[in-house]
Amino acid sequence: MNTTIYASTSGQGPDVLLLPGLFGQGSNLRGIARALEGQYRVHCLDLPDHGRSAWLEEASLAHYAQAIVVWMRESSIHSAQVVGHSLGGKVAMQMALSHATFVNRLVVADIAPVAYAGQHCAVFQALQQVMEADCQSRQAADAVLAGWIEDPAVRGYLLMGLKRGREAYEWRFNVRGLLKGYARLCAAPDFDHVFTGQTLFLRGADSNYVRAEHESTMTKWFSASRLVSLTGAGHWLHTDQPTAFCDEVMRHFTA
Repeated sequence: MNTTIYASTSGQGPDVLLLPGLFGQGSNLRGIARALEGQYRVHCLDLPDHGRSAWLEEASLAHYAQAIVVWMRESSIHSAQVVGHSLGGKVAMQMALSHATFVNRLVVADIAPVAYAGQHCAVFQALQQVMEADCQSRQAADAVLAGWIEDPAVRGYLLMGLKRGREAYEWRFNVRGLLKGYARLCAAPDFDHVFTGQTLFLRGADSNYVRAEHESTMTKWFSASRLVSLTGAGHWLHTDQPTAFCDEVMRHFTA
């Protein structure tokens, strides 16, 4: 039994992997899974260092992609459609660039194959404060987070990764490991080979994660790619416009 990657699987048919973003869990993408599981066998994965997956010695796109490929081999999945959001999208791109035979069609949600400036300093500070506060309730953890993060939606997202430990609540994700490897996770993927498989880049029209200057890099390394913007959606486009998002994914898989 594989003990590195945790996956929740539903449906029958060709395999689809769903990869969530930083600090997330596969369960965050259950809405997409429900839309696809009538025709596909859908695996909602926790990335390494997240959720119920194992913590790695080094956090990087290459190590995460390799861990998922190992899980696929051990699960007798020879290739799959792969959908990744944000950090999950970067890991999905790394899989396609470095392990192309394991990726059929690719969907990358609101992220580009470029390096990004770090923007989670306050989040890491908040997570560490919760770790030091020995919180005895989710409400107490939320109060600590509120001192650093104003947006209740962001706090709610982070609190989904909170679990009850022996003495206090603690994070399911590897805060120290993610902080240590954060620069590597923000970096561009390793461009080993051009990915020639069909690729859909989905961008939130109200998000600035995928910009015009990124498009040349996208088309250079993903030669059979197209870019679609979802109106009325920001970075969390699969929750802002769930029907439109799933329609585009299904259209891409069946084209």
